[in-house]
Amino acid sequence: MSQPVVSQSPVAGATGVPPIPARRPRQVLTKRQKAAVIVRLLLKEGAKFSLDDLPEALQIELTHEMGALRSIDKDTLDAVVAEFIQDVNDVGAAFPGGIENALELLNGALSPDALRRLRLQTGVVVQGDPWKMIEGLEVPHLAEILQKESIETSAVVLAKLPVPTSAAILGHLPGELARRITYAVSTTGAVDPETVRTIGHAIATEIATAELKAFEEEPVSRVGAMLNFSRAETRDRVLDGLVEEDESFATQVRKAIFTFNDIETRITPRDVPKITRAVDQQQLVTAIAAALASEKERASAEFILNSMSKRMSEQIREDAEDLGRVKPEDGETAMAAVVGAIRDMEQAGELTLVTPEG
Repeated sequence: MSQPVVSQSPVAGATGVPPIPARRPRQVLTKRQKAAVIVRLLLKEGAKFSLDDLPEALQIELTHEMGALRSIDKDTLDAVVAEFIQDVNDVGAAFPGGIENALELLNGALSPDALRRLRLQTGVVVQGDPWKMIEGLEVPHLAEILQKESIETSAVVLAKLPVPTSAAILGHLPGELARRITYAVSTTGAVDPETVRTIGHAIATEIATAELKAFEEEPVSRVGAMLNFSRAETRDRVLDGLVEEDESFATQVRKAIFTFNDIETRITPRDVPKITRAVDQQQLVTAIAAALASEKERASAEFILNSMSKRMSEQIREDAEDLGRVKPEDGETAMAAVVGAIRDMEQAGELTLVTPEG
């Protein structure tokens, strides 16, 4: 014989009252009406929850259903609650509905490139609130985006973002453009929420669909890194050729290059002890010996020695003098080892190079 359905109303369970056999509901409710009943009951009991994850259309329908319901009898309420609890108990595992929810769940588990490719393939570029993605961008990136947008769109973006972020963006924009956008912000009072959301989605989609780069570093950085480890003769010859081909690019590459000769001007004295500890002692002595014998690198060698303790400086200077004349190949190899150690420490955040302008 089948067992009678037992009512499990929240009130009965909370007060310890024995469950009451459910009676047949007097009213017939649709699924949407039942959902409205459950939400209303939970709110009445003081439950805290958010319906933001529901599509806007469902949120609106739910609100209409709650507004249309007037009253329901106790038997119907008990039946709705019992059905809801049974449905919850029957769920063994919940998976995200739809491809966009699956992509959101996998965010962080997949590589950024794979996630972006999946979004492009499925057409689900941005889900949820696009402004959360926009707010997470760096200020210089946001300023670059706004320079490509219309004045009106840029004004909406500034009005929507937090005030400190908007102020920082203005500081990265050309003066005249910043003035025009700032004035346009005064006209955004009449912009409706749907327009703001549409603008947010358009910008977020543009960001998400940006062309994937095959290389993480910019060309200037890559060329500079290659020339850093090239022989001085090769480096000078390549730079002379770049000047003839593209003087602007050659100037940027020169700024990206860091050689032994740059130590004097781009390293702070307090970082020198850390650098000397990171380099093999014999290579350091060889590099100093070769640099002291060269008019071009002598200043950097003296800078290193003067930034050490007096005892250590005297010891390395004596060792360098005992080493005598160093072969050019050995000298360049040793100086390249010092430069390599500096570059490694810079990438690890252990020191900061002084910019040429600084």
